[in-house]
Amino acid sequence: MSSPWGRVERMDAERVVAELAEQTGVRLIVEGPCSGGEVGAAFVRWPDGRRSVLKWRPGTRLEDLLAGPIAVSEAVRAAGAPVPETQLAVQLGPAIATVQELLPGAPITRLDSDGLDQALAFNDLQAGLLADRPEIPALELFLREDGPGFCLHGPLRAHNRRTARLDDWITTVGAEHPGPLHGDDAVHVDYHPGNLLAVDGTITGIIDWDGAGRGDRRLDLVTLRFGLQGDKPDPTVVARLDAALETLPDDVLRPLWATMSLRMVDWAIRHFTPAAVDHWLDLAESRTD
Repeated sequence: MSSPWGRVERMDAERVVAELAEQTGVRLIVEGPCSGGEVGAAFVRWPDGRRSVLKWRPGTRLEDLLAGPIAVSEAVRAAGAPVPETQLAVQLGPAIATVQELLPGAPITRLDSDGLDQALAFNDLQAGLLADRPEIPALELFLREDGPGFCLHGPLRAHNRRTARLDDWITTVGAEHPGPLHGDDAVHVDYHPGNLLAVDGTITGIIDWDGAGRGDRRLDLVTLRFGLQGDKPDPTVVARLDAALETLPDDVLRPLWATMSLRMVDWAIRHFTPAAVDHWLDLAESRTD
């Protein structure tokens, strides 16, 4: 039986570059897909030979992307973090196509202690960066209502009793901590090892700022903890990050943990296997009460 919520549409790179050429006159050549990502990204080449990354975000308005995620990424880039420059952003119907600077390095497949030190230092850099940018919108946690294509409550309520119990806990936390997220930090929102590029152990890029906004940078630490829940993570790194999360006040950690639990379990229900759902439930339930 098909799901009433469906999967998120993936990018057709050739179609997107054709639409970009028609609308802007810029003719890019698709070299091939980038690894990772749920919606898709592709390596492209400009007429002068430069290489960049093409991304596509459905259901988005250009003005919202410029005022939110792109503004946040540029603020973090100006602060000295290795964040790619957005070279082109164009509205294509109900979606946005962006072309971003291609940074050196490959995605981190297994974060070690040195990499964690660097990731934590970059997270510290995000503190208070948006204090003088009140026009950048605060992030929503979607603990009581559905997000725009992610953080959907219906799949959890319908999947099985265990996921429904998790959704009950999430909505209870949402009632105690109504959004939006407080704070003036820059928040990446998808801060996991696959979005950290490295060369010889040095982080050379922090990519995929498509959901970035204003709020509490500690959400990125919770996201990173979920990102470590892959195959054979370094137990020392997991223990260190868990210890760091234990220092957070309960009224900070609970809503951040709840939004990531919702996000990952919902996504697994709609896109992956029952075993993947259980995988994320095991982690989500480790901090529910």
